[in-house]
Amino acid sequence: MQTNRLYFIDAVRAFAILMMLQGHFIDTLLDPVYKDPNNTIFNIWNYFRGVTAPMFFTISGLVFNYLLLRAYAKGDDKPRIKKGIFRGLLLILIGYSLRVNLLSWFSGYFNPYVLVIDVLQCIGLSLILLVGFYVLLKKHSYLFSVVLFTVGCLCFVTEPLYRNLTLEHIPRFFANYLSKSNGSIFTILPWFGYSAFGAFLSTIFFRHAHRERFQLLTIISFFMAGAFLIYGSSPFLLTLSHISGIELFERSANYNYLFRRLGDVLIIFSIFYSLERFLKRSFISKIGEKTLSIYVIHFILLYGSFTGYGLKRFLNKSLTPNEAVFGALLFIVVVCFIAFHYAKTNAFLYKLNRKVMDKIKPNH
Repeated sequence: MQTNRLYFIDAVRAFAILMMLQGHFIDTLLDPVYKDPNNTIFNIWNYFRGVTAPMFFTISGLVFNYLLLRAYAKGDDKPRIKKGIFRGLLLILIGYSLRVNLLSWFSGYFNPYVLVIDVLQCIGLSLILLVGFYVLLKKHSYLFSVVLFTVGCLCFVTEPLYRNLTLEHIPRFFANYLSKSNGSIFTILPWFGYSAFGAFLSTIFFRHAHRERFQLLTIISFFMAGAFLIYGSSPFLLTLSHISGIELFERSANYNYLFRRLGDVLIIFSIFYSLERFLKRSFISKIGEKTLSIYVIHFILLYGSFTGYGLKRFLNKSLTPNEAVFGALLFIVVVCFIAFHYAKTNAFLYKLNRKVMDKIKPNH
């Protein structure tokens, strides 16, 4: 089967990482007095900032599963499976390490906040879960697609059931993956749902991307599906509730940010996919290839990983809007400059990954 590289995904990743950089900078350092919910500009910024995480999770599932399917088509998916598991574990490890304060540890103080779960741990665990689904269902292509779509829907629809989960009697290390009661920023539920939907989309791309007019039909489909999810998913869930008598659909409809954000992601996908021919080999696509380096660098500079000395320590919630906007632009430039010219995080991790894979590869 002929497969195509999805060039637009690198551009979407670049857009997502740049949105994350400015979003984290402004949210962390802007004086709360300016965070006015009645201000139109702030509301627009806040809305688009909320699209960043759903984009990352959806893209991670799409790219990862697409590569698995491509390897399976070539009859050599075992190295990709091992690489995926290793990468998932590595992301989890990096996620924890970025919250380590070595100076605090040397002074004898261990802050349990290091155990909170953030985006890297959730993406890492999501990749490992996707490997599990893939191994079980790779020989049943269409069933694999159905299961991924169903899992995504279940993660979103059942969100009211675990929204306020506490899990007080479970060790904090494990509870933090499911409960926000200890300060976790993200939890595997419902966020794995976006990765599952991304993986579902990858099965469609894998089967049909080589066909004539696929791109045009996909752009239109993404836009229409996105618009439906944004404006029609809540009425649809309410209709399901009335027909079935299941209250959960109504509860999901009344706090329906998950399907709506997926709609936002699909709209953005449609825009970038329509511009794909202009984005191949572009600078923005190169930024999309450096997302892990950029994430690590921004975390160190802004939040003070390992030392406790970051911009947050000195400028926390103190900037005016003009200072925050100018600072965010400068922050983006500095972080990207470091990622491109000095940091070799991605190259180092991929090299380490290859070495580990070579060592655990069975001898023939």
